[in-house]
Amino acid sequence: MNQNISTLIKTFAILALCYSTVGFAQSKRDQAIAEVLPATLKAHREFVSLPNVASNTEDMFKNIDWARAEFEKRDFSVRLLESSTLPVFFAEKVVNKKAKTVLFYLHLDGQAVNPDNWDQEDPFTPVLKEQDENGNWKTIGWENIDKPINPDWRIFGRAAADDKAPIMMLLTALDLLKNEKSKLKYNVKVILDCQEETSSHGFLSTLEQYKSDYAADYMMIFDGPAHPTNKPTLTFGCRGIARCNITVYGAKLPQHSGHYGNYAPNPVFTLSHLLASMKDEKGRSTIEGYYDGIEINDEVATALKQVPDNDAAIRKGLGIHTADAVGRGYQESLQYPSLNVRHIETSWKGPGLKTIIPEIATAYLDLRLVSETDGAEILDKINAHIKDQGFSVLDRDPTDEERLNNPKIAKVIGNPGVNAFRTEMDSEIGEKLISSLKKEFGEEPIKIRTMGGTVPIIPAINTLKIPAIIVPLVNMDNNQHNPNENIRIGNISQGIKAFMVILTMEL
Repeated sequence: MNQNISTLIKTFAILALCYSTVGFAQSKRDQAIAEVLPATLKAHREFVSLPNVASNTEDMFKNIDWARAEFEKRDFSVRLLESSTLPVFFAEKVVNKKAKTVLFYLHLDGQAVNPDNWDQEDPFTPVLKEQDENGNWKTIGWENIDKPINPDWRIFGRAAADDKAPIMMLLTALDLLKNEKSKLKYNVKVILDCQEETSSHGFLSTLEQYKSDYAADYMMIFDGPAHPTNKPTLTFGCRGIARCNITVYGAKLPQHSGHYGNYAPNPVFTLSHLLASMKDEKGRSTIEGYYDGIEINDEVATALKQVPDNDAAIRKGLGIHTADAVGRGYQESLQYPSLNVRHIETSWKGPGLKTIIPEIATAYLDLRLVSETDGAEILDKINAHIKDQGFSVLDRDPTDEERLNNPKIAKVIGNPGVNAFRTEMDSEIGEKLISSLKKEFGEEPIKIRTMGGTVPIIPAINTLKIPAIIVPLVNMDNNQHNPNENIRIGNISQGIKAFMVILTMEL
């Protein structure tokens, strides 16, 4: 009995030592982040104070100079890669030529601003705020960051979240890893895109010329918001986008509705019947083959269900009674290509109303693509559907003879746009990220199979053929692209820790 008790005591002692060691490591890293957080927030404030609308070249070069100094301070080699417009900021740190390489993508530019719509004097003068008991954001002095910091305080300013916060998280993580003598496990390349908010034209123009510079085993994109719970989030793909404009015709010119009502066909009704033929009452596309190749098997369904969404809350927030039944819930709906009418117009666009029968009606469609669908093929299916409805389909306005010889004419102008990308969750890099973040944060990250939107650098992912994963770090309610953009300080702390995990994980 005594021997058994002695063995139990030793066992508990070992377990206690293990738990205390894990707890110490965890608290030590959190403590280190807390100690440098005031300095990080001050640097972030300085960074956000630099206006960064891409149309102002002088301002963008001030941001480039700021970033160059910070990355060179951390022993990165920095080059500016010539593009068709603004240069691409490219930083690199080689730890071992035989090690794997990860390409980090972030962006330096921010959306344009209208200061009149902001609740502060200047969107590029960052303001620290806290929320009062009524939910209103009130300005507090910057001296508060030298006192105990509330993680729910927020910094308001253009690009405070999108995308300067992740850049600051990365820089701080590099400093902390150096302080704790943790070495990078792989070579790191960093792209700071100077025109992401205006479709990344400059960066995309460099893909062929600098393909060897961008070469990497994996790509990580640090942009966009995390799940609304603010838990660590990984997004494994995003939808692409194609566009299609459909114009149908009535008389050659607008006609007086008194003279020709009940005689000259109104193209608005023709268009409405055509559009209605493309979807059923539950919101599913009726276009033949629109959802071909998409399978939601048990494994995929399980992965989608782990995202802690509340569909009732989503419907309440949107103010809708019933969601479209394309998928069983929000996440599943994102796994299918969408068919959206974003705008409808007729010939008269001036002020006031006219008693006319318009001569044309045009619908502007956007089609969000998933990795199983191709933009050009989707457009072909739409064209085939329109023909099946009895239309003569043209890519130009009809001639007088065509108007007289065809009862229904549609001009269809399509743009296949950019296709989607998706990296499988069980890919090597996916599993590494999931397990590393789980070990640090104590629970699996939220895994988004496909996000609904489209990022402008999809062509880069598809051209470079690098497995890519989006690691969103900022709060969902950051007012991205809108007035009063903000970053929650708790997300900055968590993002720093996420970068520390990612930079030191074994590949």
